[in-house]
Amino acid sequence: MSEYGLPYRGVTPATFTILRCHPLFSVTQRPVGLRQWLIYIAKGIAQSCRLMVGVQDYPTYVRHMQLHHPQQPPMTEKEFHRYCLNARFPSEAGKLGKCPC
Repeated sequence: MSEYGLPYRGVTPATFTILRCHPLFSVTQRPVGLRQWLIYIAKGIAQSCRLMVGVQDYPTYVRHMQLHHPQQPPMTEKEFHRYCLNARFPSEAGKLGKCPC
């Protein structure tokens, strides 16, 4: 016990070793001028609209594959969009997807 009667005061903290550090998100430079801000906002809105209607972002997929799976070659853009369509609207009999139409 410590001089104040608290049992945890004399405990030394555990030491940790960082083995690997991955950023949670990609760090991009902040836009400086008005034109750069408008381009940045327009790209964000366009990406949001594409994701809302179900069109996946191929450049983001390629960047993910390069960062996290460098040993695997990424799909071509045509294969990627076909994969996304099959995942969203499966054509196999008996397999229900998000949209049965």
